[in-house]
Amino acid sequence: MKKLTRSPWSWIPTLYFAEGLPYVAVMTVSVIMYKRFGLSNTDIALYTSWLYLPWVIKPFWSPFIDILKTKRWWIIAMQLLIGAGLAGIAFTLPTPFYLQASLAFFWLMAFSSATHDIAADGFYMLALDDSQQSFFVGIRSTFYRLAMITGQGLLIILAGFFEKSTGNIPLAWSITFFVMAGLFIAFMVYHRFVLPRPAEDSGKEVHTPKRVLIEFGKTFKSFFTKKGIGLAILFILIYRLAEAMLVKMASPFLLDAREIGGLGLSTQQVGLVYGTVGVIALTLGGIIGGVVASRNGLKYWLWPMALAITLPNAAYLLLSHYQPDNFLWVNVAVAIEQFGYGFGFTAYMLYLIYFSQGDHKTAHYSICTGFMALGMMLPGMAAGWIQEQLGYNHFFILIMLFTIPTLVLIPFMKVDREFGKKKQSLPAGKAEPEK
Repeated sequence: MKKLTRSPWSWIPTLYFAEGLPYVAVMTVSVIMYKRFGLSNTDIALYTSWLYLPWVIKPFWSPFIDILKTKRWWIIAMQLLIGAGLAGIAFTLPTPFYLQASLAFFWLMAFSSATHDIAADGFYMLALDDSQQSFFVGIRSTFYRLAMITGQGLLIILAGFFEKSTGNIPLAWSITFFVMAGLFIAFMVYHRFVLPRPAEDSGKEVHTPKRVLIEFGKTFKSFFTKKGIGLAILFILIYRLAEAMLVKMASPFLLDAREIGGLGLSTQQVGLVYGTVGVIALTLGGIIGGVVASRNGLKYWLWPMALAITLPNAAYLLLSHYQPDNFLWVNVAVAIEQFGYGFGFTAYMLYLIYFSQGDHKTAHYSICTGFMALGMMLPGMAAGWIQEQLGYNHFFILIMLFTIPTLVLIPFMKVDREFGKKKQSLPAGKAEPEK
């Protein structure tokens, strides 16, 4: 009886906080950490972009989570592995071979986090009825974003504090990752006792692995034979082309010395601007984007939102040109860019849901998010090398030129005029903004 009556409030906030934190650690914290360790922008962008790969290929192993163990088991096991990965990073940072070892542990974290995403979103659907799912969708999104604030803000500020107090950068970041490891061990223990045990979460579907493979092949075939598949994939890949390159170089730009074109901010200042001002602006943009899209639909807002996610990138071009001393202007520029990203990302997510409609919509949505991750991974890999060849100012000029393909493609997109006017439910395997 206790298992049946356990309040969702006891586990949804912590579960989705635990879903967001390793993602932001892999995608954002790693960039800032390696920059503080003195790696070149070329190496940082290349190595950290490869960490997107588990989210790119996530659709290939997601069906097997349904037949191997329960989703509850996967959640607890992955939280343990994420904690182990964080501890591994903490242990190896002060060593001479920190780069190879930490990247290996980041890979472990990335695969564990992607698997945790699949299990957590599936568990959410099994443990709650329809009305509860609708009620708690905003709660889970809120705590996912709180994880972003913690990762991009509080943990970076903490690392900066230890940098100043110890005077030892490897030790400072090692302590920070030990804190995260301890947090995840606590999550694992807590969820081991608190997560409910829904009867539907049996982990033993009637389908055999062979049957799953057959159905898996049919699902992929039905996706790639959809009408307009070529244009859809192109749109998914290039809608964030400029942003994919910008996001890899934004933190290094803020941290680099002014003599080489950066702004010379401290680690704590970067944590403050991205983890507080940036995340608040991003969240507000997403909320407003969702509200207006629900009133007029995706087709009406596709153009404005495409402009919103591309044109505010000019904020970084202005920062690189004027290199302001006043920290307030940095916050204003980042807030404008992040708000535009949050607002414009709404159209992108709605389009993924729109294109996934029909049979196998959950699986098709998962495939779409794989292409979405690929669209961030490939441009990001080259961003560091391009920046070092051009310098920051010319790099941000190139970023503005890379916004053009998205705007050229928009007139060719065919979207149902009524889609998005009513509330759309997000399928399992949802993707949150990674910034």
